[in-house]
Amino acid sequence: MAQKDATVAELTKNFEDSTAVLLTEYRGLTVAELKELRNNIRQDAEYAVVKNTLTKIAAEKAGISGLDDDLKGPSAIAFVHGDPVAVAKGLRAFAKAHPLLVIKGGYFDGAALSAEEVNKLADLESREVLLAKLAGAMKASMFGAAYLFNAPLSKAVRTVDALREKQESAA
Repeated sequence: MAQKDATVAELTKNFEDSTAVLLTEYRGLTVAELKELRNNIRQDAEYAVVKNTLTKIAAEKAGISGLDDDLKGPSAIAFVHGDPVAVAKGLRAFAKAHPLLVIKGGYFDGAALSAEEVNKLADLESREVLLAKLAGAMKASMFGAAYLFNAPLSKAVRTVDALREKQESAA
């Protein structure tokens, strides 16, 4: 009983500390394949095989609802502490290579996610790519503004230069 209480406390802490939770079924995967999956997402998440009953209790204690329907059969959870998009991409890529891994759903930003919504999350670009696109857009708008401010000055310089050349050729 004490071990179960400790497990529930640890799972509750993992739920509370995570930015997202992605739930999978791992039935049929070997220990080596699970180790490979853990290594693939280690940078942004902790992947743990869990007992469904204890996980339901821990999720309820952490204030997370909507996972009960997905907590059937052999379950493992990716507790995301980094970029949820990167973890969703990692899980989806692993599931394509190893069809025995099934993404069942998750919990992100205060709402339960279906398997389809986790796949949509995986379709998003990473945080770094989005920031780079934003920086590029800002740089382009600043360049446009600088060009706009310099255009009248450039036009004036060209006009004065044309007048100077006209006067030189007339003289």
